[in-house]
Amino acid sequence: MTGTRKSVAVFFLLPALVLLGALVVYPIGYSVVRSLFDQSGDSFVGLDNYVELFTDDGILTAIKNNAIWVVLGPTVATALGLIFAVLTERIRWGTAFKLIVFMPMAISMLAAGIIFRLVYEQDPGRGVANAVWVGVHDTFNESSAFPKAHPGPKSPLKPAGGGAFITRTTVKAGDPVALPLVGVAPDQMPDDASKAAKPKTDPGKVTGTTWQDFTRGKGVGTRGGVDASEFGYPGMKVEAVKEGKVVASTRAGPDGAFTLPAAADGSRLRLPEANFHEPYNGVQWLGPSLITPAIIGSYVWMWAGFAMVLIAAGLASVPRELMEAARVDGASEWQVFRRITVPLLAPVLAVVLVTLMINVLKIFDLVFIIAPGSVQDDANVLALQLYRSAFSEGQPGIATAIAVLLFLLVIPMMLFNMRRLRREVRR
Repeated sequence: MTGTRKSVAVFFLLPALVLLGALVVYPIGYSVVRSLFDQSGDSFVGLDNYVELFTDDGILTAIKNNAIWVVLGPTVATALGLIFAVLTERIRWGTAFKLIVFMPMAISMLAAGIIFRLVYEQDPGRGVANAVWVGVHDTFNESSAFPKAHPGPKSPLKPAGGGAFITRTTVKAGDPVALPLVGVAPDQMPDDASKAAKPKTDPGKVTGTTWQDFTRGKGVGTRGGVDASEFGYPGMKVEAVKEGKVVASTRAGPDGAFTLPAAADGSRLRLPEANFHEPYNGVQWLGPSLITPAIIGSYVWMWAGFAMVLIAAGLASVPRELMEAARVDGASEWQVFRRITVPLLAPVLAVVLVTLMINVLKIFDLVFIIAPGSVQDDANVLALQLYRSAFSEGQPGIATAIAVLLFLLVIPMMLFNMRRLRREVRR
C-alpha cells in the first residue's frame, strides 16, 4: 500500500520480531515442552504433570482460591470504582478525593503487603483492624475486668457450670457472706478498686463482700478473711438463686461490698459467668477461615483507585443530555444511575473487570507477604504454588504445568480485550 519493499519492512521489523521471539515466544514454547517431562527433565511423562494439578490437594486449594479471587477481587474493586467515580462528580473536592483513592496505586505490592500484615495483627494494640473492631464491640458488650478470678482452696464457692460460681450453702438475712476469690494480680485490678471492706451486718438483708483474697508475702494475711492490703472487686455481679431462678441481683461497690434485699434470704449466691469473660481480642483476620478475604481486601484497597480513574474517564464522555432528560421526565437518581449511567458505561466496566481478572490470576506478592507461614496453605494461589513448586519443592515439571495453566486461563480474557479494542477502533 505504501510502496515500501518487503525487504525494507522486514529489516525494520526484524529487531522487534527477534525480541518478541526471545522474550515471549521462546519462553512460552519451552514451558509447554518442559511441562511434558518429569522433574529431572529427562523422561517424557506426557500429561502426568497436568493430571497432578487436579489431584494434589494443595494445588486444588490454590485453584479454588484463584476462583474466589477472580470472582471477588475484580467485582468489588470495579463496583467501588464505579461508586467513587459517580460520587466524586457530586462533591466539591472530587479531584482531591480521587487523588487520595488512587494514591495506593503508587505503593508497591511488597509495601502494601507489609502494611496490611500490620493492619491485620491479632493484638488490638498493634493491628488497626482489630483495634477498630474491639472498640466497636466493647461499646456494646463490656468485657469483664476479672477473667482469671476463681475460688481458692476451701472456698465457700464452687463451680456452677459455664464459668459461673455459686455458694455451697444457702445464705440467711442478717448473716454477712464472704465471697473470696483469687487469680487477679494486684497490678491488674481495676483503677476504681479500693481496699476491701469487711462484711457488715444488716438485719433483714443479705450483705457480704467479694474481694481478692491474697496478700503478697509468705505466711502473710488470713485466708478467707479481709486483710488491710486486699482489694474488693468493684462491679462484680452477685445473683441470689432459688430453685434455679434469680430472685435478686446487685453489683459490688468499689470495696467489694454488696447488699441484697430480703428476697435473697434462703437462696444461694451466684457469681455469673459474665464476671469472668475473657477480654474480647478481635477477629483472627490472618486465621485459616478469613485469610483469603482479608488479602482480597488489601488488593481492593490498592486497585479500586485504578478502576475509579478509568470509569471516571468513561463517565466524562457520557452525554449529560440523556441524564437531564430522564430527570425532567421524573426519574429518580437511582433510576438514572441504573437505567442510563451503568448501561452507557458497560464497555468501560467490562474492560476494567477483565483487566483486573487478568491481574488477579497472577497475584503473588500480597499472598506471600500477608499470609503467615502457618496459614499459607489455606491462602495458596496458583502463582504462589508455582513459586513453591519451582524453588522450594524441587518440582519444575509441576511448576511449568502451572505456568501453562495460568497462560491458558489468561488467553480468553486477552482475546476479549482485543476484540473490544478493535470494536472501539472501528467506531
